[in-house]
Amino acid sequence: MEGLLSVSVGTVFWASIAFISVLLILKKMAWGPILQTLEEREQGIANALKQAELAKEEMASLKSGNEQLLKEAREERELILKEAKELGDKMRSEAKERAAIEGAQMLANAQREIETQKKAAIEELKNQVASLSIEIAEKLVKDNLSDAEKQNALNSRLIQDLKAN
Repeated sequence: MEGLLSVSVGTVFWASIAFISVLLILKKMAWGPILQTLEEREQGIANALKQAELAKEEMASLKSGNEQLLKEAREERELILKEAKELGDKMRSEAKERAAIEGAQMLANAQREIETQKKAAIEELKNQVASLSIEIAEKLVKDNLSDAEKQNALNSRLIQDLKAN
Protein backbone atom coordinates (compact mmCIF):
# COMPACT_ATOMS: atom_id res chain seq x y z
CA MET A 1 0.00 0.00 0.00
CA GLU A 2 2.85 2.15 0.48
CA GLY A 3 3.57 2.31 -3.22
CA LEU A 4 0.26 3.82 -4.05
CA LEU A 5 0.46 6.43 -1.37
CA SER A 6 4.02 7.38 -2.03
CA VAL A 7 4.71 10.34 -4.31
CA SER A 8 7.52 10.19 -6.82
CA VAL A 9 8.67 12.95 -9.14
CA GLY A 10 8.28 10.84 -12.26
CA THR A 11 4.73 9.96 -11.42
CA VAL A 12 3.89 13.60 -10.69
CA PHE A 13 5.54 14.65 -13.96
CA TRP A 14 3.68 12.10 -16.11
CA ALA A 15 0.45 12.69 -14.26
CA SER A 16 0.84 16.44 -14.82
CA ILE A 17 1.57 15.93 -18.51
CA ALA A 18 -1.42 13.62 -18.84
CA PHE A 19 -3.60 16.10 -16.95
CA ILE A 20 -2.43 19.04 -19.07
CA SER A 21 -2.89 17.07 -22.31
CA VAL A 22 -6.35 16.00 -21.28
CA LEU A 23 -7.07 19.59 -20.29
CA LEU A 24 -5.85 20.90 -23.68
CA ILE A 25 -7.79 18.25 -25.56
CA LEU A 26 -10.87 19.02 -23.53
CA LYS A 27 -10.37 22.76 -24.02
CA LYS A 28 -9.99 22.36 -27.76
CA MET A 29 -12.57 19.67 -28.34
CA ALA A 30 -15.13 19.92 -25.57
CA TRP A 31 -14.73 23.19 -23.66
CA GLY A 32 -15.32 25.44 -26.71
CA PRO A 33 -18.47 23.66 -27.85
CA ILE A 34 -19.72 23.47 -24.24
CA LEU A 35 -19.13 27.22 -23.77
CA GLN A 36 -20.67 27.96 -27.16
CA THR A 37 -23.71 25.85 -26.26
CA LEU A 38 -23.94 27.58 -22.89
CA GLU A 39 -23.73 31.02 -24.57
CA GLU A 40 -26.37 30.02 -27.13
CA ARG A 41 -28.56 28.74 -24.32
CA GLU A 42 -27.99 31.95 -22.35
CA GLN A 43 -28.88 34.02 -25.43
CA GLY A 44 -31.92 31.83 -26.05
CA ILE A 45 -33.06 32.30 -22.46
CA ALA A 46 -32.41 36.08 -22.69
CA ASN A 47 -34.37 36.21 -25.98
CA ALA A 48 -37.15 34.15 -24.46
CA LEU A 49 -37.25 36.52 -21.46
CA LYS A 50 -37.33 39.53 -23.80
CA GLN A 51 -40.09 37.93 -25.85
CA ALA A 52 -41.99 37.07 -22.67
CA GLU A 53 -41.61 40.68 -21.49
CA LEU A 54 -42.73 41.95 -24.92
CA ALA A 55 -45.65 39.53 -24.85
CA LYS A 56 -46.50 40.69 -21.34
CA GLU A 57 -46.39 44.34 -22.46
CA GLU A 58 -48.43 43.48 -25.55
CA MET A 59 -50.98 41.66 -23.39
CA ALA A 60 -51.15 44.66 -21.06
CA SER A 61 -51.57 46.91 -24.09
CA LEU A 62 -54.24 44.64 -25.52
CA LYS A 63 -55.93 44.47 -22.14
CA SER A 64 -56.00 48.25 -21.83
CA GLY A 65 -57.10 48.45 -25.48
CA ASN A 66 -59.87 45.95 -24.77
CA GLU A 67 -60.88 47.88 -21.68
CA GLN A 68 -60.93 51.08 -23.73
CA LEU A 69 -63.00 49.35 -26.42
CA LEU A 70 -65.40 48.04 -23.78
CA LYS A 71 -65.66 51.50 -22.26
CA GLU A 72 -66.36 53.04 -25.67
CA ALA A 73 -68.89 50.31 -26.43
CA ARG A 74 -70.65 50.95 -23.12
CA GLU A 75 -70.68 54.69 -23.77
CA GLU A 76 -72.02 54.12 -27.26
CA ARG A 77 -74.68 51.75 -25.89
CA GLU A 78 -75.69 54.35 -23.31
CA LEU A 79 -75.84 57.01 -26.01
CA ILE A 80 -77.96 54.80 -28.27
CA LEU A 81 -80.31 53.94 -25.39
CA LYS A 82 -80.58 57.62 -24.46
CA GLU A 83 -81.33 58.58 -28.07
CA ALA A 84 -83.89 55.78 -28.37
CA LYS A 85 -85.58 56.91 -25.15
CA GLU A 86 -85.62 60.53 -26.32
CA LEU A 87 -87.00 59.45 -29.70
CA GLY A 88 -89.70 57.34 -27.99
CA ASP A 89 -90.63 60.22 -25.70
CA LYS A 90 -90.73 62.58 -28.69
CA MET A 91 -92.91 60.17 -30.67
CA ARG A 92 -95.27 59.77 -27.69
CA SER A 93 -95.55 63.52 -27.19
CA GLU A 94 -96.12 64.06 -30.92
CA ALA A 95 -98.81 61.37 -30.91
CA LYS A 96 -100.46 63.00 -27.88
CA GLU A 97 -100.33 66.40 -29.59
CA ARG A 98 -101.80 64.98 -32.80
CA ALA A 99 -104.52 63.23 -30.80
CA ALA A 100 -105.28 66.45 -28.91
CA ILE A 101 -105.43 68.44 -32.17
CA GLU A 102 -107.61 65.82 -33.85
CA GLY A 103 -109.84 65.66 -30.76
CA ALA A 104 -110.16 69.45 -30.74
CA GLN A 105 -110.99 69.42 -34.46
CA MET A 106 -113.56 66.67 -33.96
CA LEU A 107 -115.07 68.61 -31.05
CA ALA A 108 -115.18 71.82 -33.11
CA ASN A 109 -116.75 69.94 -36.02
CA ALA A 110 -119.30 68.37 -33.69
CA GLN A 111 -120.11 71.76 -32.15
CA ARG A 112 -120.52 73.29 -35.63
CA GLU A 113 -122.72 70.38 -36.64
CA ILE A 114 -124.78 70.74 -33.44
CA GLU A 115 -125.11 74.49 -34.07
CA THR A 116 -126.16 73.86 -37.67
CA GLN A 117 -128.67 71.23 -36.61
CA LYS A 118 -129.93 73.55 -33.87
CA LYS A 119 -130.42 76.41 -36.34
CA ALA A 120 -132.15 74.08 -38.77
CA ALA A 121 -134.43 72.79 -35.98
CA ILE A 122 -135.22 76.35 -34.85
CA GLU A 123 -135.94 77.37 -38.42
CA GLU A 124 -138.16 74.34 -38.87
CA LEU A 125 -139.91 75.12 -35.58
CA LYS A 126 -140.41 78.73 -36.66
CA ASN A 127 -141.87 77.56 -39.95
CA GLN A 128 -144.22 75.17 -38.13
CA VAL A 129 -145.22 77.87 -35.62
CA ALA A 130 -145.83 80.32 -38.48
CA SER A 131 -147.81 77.73 -40.37
CA LEU A 132 -149.89 76.87 -37.29
CA SER A 133 -150.35 80.57 -36.49
CA ILE A 134 -151.58 81.21 -39.98
CA GLU A 135 -153.99 78.28 -39.76
CA ILE A 136 -155.27 79.48 -36.38
CA ALA A 137 -155.57 83.07 -37.61
CA GLU A 138 -157.35 81.89 -40.70
CA LYS A 139 -159.87 79.94 -38.65
CA LEU A 140 -160.36 82.89 -36.29
CA VAL A 141 -160.75 85.33 -39.15
CA LYS A 142 -163.24 83.01 -40.84
CA ASP A 143 -165.21 82.79 -37.63
CA ASN A 144 -165.02 86.55 -37.02
CA LEU A 145 -165.76 87.58 -40.57
CA SER A 146 -168.61 85.20 -41.09
CA ASP A 147 -171.22 87.83 -40.42
CA ALA A 148 -171.27 91.36 -41.92
CA GLU A 149 -171.48 93.27 -38.66
CA LYS A 150 -168.20 91.81 -37.42
CA GLN A 151 -166.56 92.66 -40.79
CA ASN A 152 -167.62 96.30 -40.57
CA ALA A 153 -166.33 96.58 -36.96
CA LEU A 154 -162.95 95.10 -37.95
CA ASN A 155 -162.68 97.45 -40.95
CA SER A 156 -163.39 100.48 -38.75
CA ARG A 157 -160.84 99.42 -36.18
CA LEU A 158 -158.16 98.85 -38.85
CA ILE A 159 -158.87 102.27 -40.38
CA GLN A 160 -158.52 103.94 -36.96
CA ASP A 161 -155.23 102.05 -36.33
CA LEU A 162 -153.92 103.25 -39.71
CA LYS A 163 -154.90 106.86 -38.97
CA ALA A 164 -153.23 106.68 -35.56
CA ASN A 165 -149.94 105.57 -37.10
